[in-house]
Amino acid sequence: MKAVEALNEIAFWLERELAPSFKVKAFRNAAAVIAGMTDDDVAARVRDGRLKRMKGIGSRTYEVIQQASAGDVPEYLQNLRERAEQPLTEGPGTLHSLLRGDLHSHSEWSDGGSPIEVMVQAARLLGREYLALTDHSPNLTIANGLSVERLTEQLTVVDLVNGSAGDAGDQGDGFRLLAGIEVDILEDGTLDQTPEMLDRLDVVVASVHSKLRSESGVMTRRMLGAIEDPHTDVLGHCTGRLVTGSRGTRPESEFDAGRVFAACAANGVAVEINSRPERQDPPDDLIRRALDAGCLFSIDSDAHAPGQLDFLHYGAARAEANGVPPERIVTTWPLERLLEWTGRRR
Repeated sequence: MKAVEALNEIAFWLERELAPSFKVKAFRNAAAVIAGMTDDDVAARVRDGRLKRMKGIGSRTYEVIQQASAGDVPEYLQNLRERAEQPLTEGPGTLHSLLRGDLHSHSEWSDGGSPIEVMVQAARLLGREYLALTDHSPNLTIANGLSVERLTEQLTVVDLVNGSAGDAGDQGDGFRLLAGIEVDILEDGTLDQTPEMLDRLDVVVASVHSKLRSESGVMTRRMLGAIEDPHTDVLGHCTGRLVTGSRGTRPESEFDAGRVFAACAANGVAVEINSRPERQDPPDDLIRRALDAGCLFSIDSDAHAPGQLDFLHYGAARAEANGVPPERIVTTWPLERLLEWTGRRR
């Protein structure tokens, strides 16, 4: 196999395992170092020792490149593939097999770690039919949120990935990259992007990212404003909680779940089941309340790296455990039906 492909695949499986970011970056950086070289050039540099001396190539990545250049599947990659044969979650996993796509992902354009094209390659590898690119909006400066100008530029890249502007994006396997955004819900309940730009998108995920400890009435009014905006398709990680991980823990935001979920049901806004292990948001009791309220759901990865796209296993397991029927999950829908739904109020 090609050495650059081996390095990127190793990074993918490490991300899926939640390996430390420095380890993942070592393989992605090494892949970037050799990306512009021909196979013959890589092999020649391996033979004469020049590759080992290149900046960005360490002992482990050199070993992987050496084995791939010799025509072998690198041992390190083979071990990761074998580990990946074990499912991420226990149980039948029936619901996961029904998922067609993912409506929440980030690239290096905001706070993700990889180019759009690499995220797309991973989504296709996992058999997704569609992936929404939902980088952050401008108010979230800490996450390099996209201004109108940058989002306009990104839409051009999305068109290029899909083949051409107006193309259905079918490149043989039917995959489509959807133009989207994770738009910040501002304190007054409005969305942090111009209506004109939101009109141009396929998918809008609306999330609260600031003042998460606001009083319940304040937070409820804020969320209701976003839900009632005709551009909103998905209410992202509704409690904002963190239950584990490097960022520590964070309690749930307080809001009137009855009013919020009733508004979601009335406006056809899907409640996101966020698949990130550190979020597990919403908690089980709120999934059941949203289900009883008649809400739709969207099982999303909230991936910030290619390997994290496979986190859908976690969200699907939680939805299944709480009795969410597949027909109420928009990410089980075929693309045509999904786009009819996202265009329902725009």
